[in-house]
Amino acid sequence: MTAGVPRQLVHRAAIAETFPTSWSRTGTDRFSVSAQWPRAHCLHVSPDRTAYDPLLVVETVRQAGTLLNHTEYKVPLDHQFVLQEFRITTVPEYLGVGPVPAEPVVDITFSDIRHRGKRLVSARYEADVRLDGMRVAHADVAFTCTSGAVFSRLRGGRTADTVTALPVPPGLLAADVGRESAADVVLAPPQQAEGHWQLRVDTGHAVFFDHPLDHIPGMLLLESARQAAMARTGPDSGLIPVSFDTTFHRFAELDLPTWIESTDEGDGTLKVVGTQEGSAVFECVVGTAERSAILYGE
Repeated sequence: MTAGVPRQLVHRAAIAETFPTSWSRTGTDRFSVSAQWPRAHCLHVSPDRTAYDPLLVVETVRQAGTLLNHTEYKVPLDHQFVLQEFRITTVPEYLGVGPVPAEPVVDITFSDIRHRGKRLVSARYEADVRLDGMRVAHADVAFTCTSGAVFSRLRGGRTADTVTALPVPPGLLAADVGRESAADVVLAPPQQAEGHWQLRVDTGHAVFFDHPLDHIPGMLLLESARQAAMARTGPDSGLIPVSFDTTFHRFAELDLPTWIESTDEGDGTLKVVGTQEGSAVFECVVGTAERSAILYGE
């Protein structure tokens, strides 16, 4: 693990945002992906630099799946992956930042693989993420795969060059959503009722928009669920998001307002729904845990 994998294989433009470092086949439709996590990151490391954010695990699992689709299942680089479901549970007490960059291993098993001719069109994979021998997360991901031409038809001619995002409204206080920088806040102050915010879509954000896109990326939607849970529980609650059970219903468009609503489901669980023009774009059940229970750096 002396270098990262080519960034194109995980659909990232920045080397710094590419986390997998190598991979190997361990059985039929079974693989192991090694990765490295930085000790500091504007989004994926806590403001006090002591803990990795669960969404770093999400992005690592997403990149690992994309890497294997291209390398092991021979999906061409111009094909697009569309997330259908992303369910992940993390163990935060094992996500402390240590004295050197962490080197997790992601063990992945693919199932429900469907082809049209020789072309992969959909699949599901389960992932166990281990760090220093401890399982820090389990994920279950379902996706579809389309060629560039089919994707273009699905998008009705929408491209990063032809779609303009809405103006970015002012944001909540960064501390209220567990962020250090105002630039990383993705929710605007409530306009209609408590627990109801407009999504802030800043296409200049170097992590969410690592490269130009024609739609709002899934990781930004997940960040909105994370921040909605933080804003709903309050900065003094001692609770942090640790699990995300997400279903993506359709593309979230850049040129339409996106509304994020959070409701308390009880037992430390919150349901977050994102809508555009009254129709659900995604929904996510966010599980929380006591921050005080996390043993940073252990």
